[in-house]
Amino acid sequence: METIIKVTDLCKSYIVDKRQNNVLKNVNLEIEEGEMVAVMGPSGSGKSTLLYAVSGMDRATGGEILFRGRDITRLNQTELAGLRLEEMGFIFQQMYMLKNLTILDNIILPAMQREDNRESRAAIVKRGQDIMRKLDIIEIADNDINEVSGGQLQRACICRSLINHPKIIFADEPTGALNRSSSDEVMEELLRINASGTTIMMVTHDVKVAARCQRVIYLVDGNIKGDYELGHMTSGDQLRDRERAVNNWLMEMGW
Repeated sequence: METIIKVTDLCKSYIVDKRQNNVLKNVNLEIEEGEMVAVMGPSGSGKSTLLYAVSGMDRATGGEILFRGRDITRLNQTELAGLRLEEMGFIFQQMYMLKNLTILDNIILPAMQREDNRESRAAIVKRGQDIMRKLDIIEIADNDINEVSGGQLQRACICRSLINHPKIIFADEPTGALNRSSSDEVMEELLRINASGTTIMMVTHDVKVAARCQRVIYLVDGNIKGDYELGHMTSGDQLRDRERAVNNWLMEMGW
């Protein structure tokens, strides 16, 4: 496997009340193509800040972030926006969608916004519909966003993240606002997406979610304290043992 992300001495600071707050401190990290990596840690440890910095949504204060060999810390805002649109997908805990558009129109919007887009609208619509069928939500294509369940809306957000064939998906607590049944459904979809070759980097506080990932990174006070290799989950029967292993490791880390 090739390295899709290489982070070297990453720092991120904010000025709060004229004081410098160092959220990330010389973080070093590599993620291989096709991996599914969970980022965990106590509240305020820098998990979301790491995700946003690595994806270029937030500008790093220092260090280097190589995405497929390209240092995104040197890109301007227009270049970063293009990179995020064309090669990255995003899923958030809060399921941001435009209220004046249908579910399907929200899903295909990123494809319509691509400057290099040479597809017809009909072709993009068909691709959006095909993705919705794979995630078993085609029946809500013409619904407004307030006419569907939380689980359906989050799966629609996953569809949107896939519309431009991303190399990697960044997910920030993608199951945090869902009940257990909907959370399990969303994780099954993410596992299928990962199995098809898409890299996933995910912030989560849920041990059950982390246990389905191949690696768990533990962040404390802006530093990586531990990196636990779980490997691929080959069957659902392994889940309980994996949960127990992750939980024991987290306790050792001070969870």
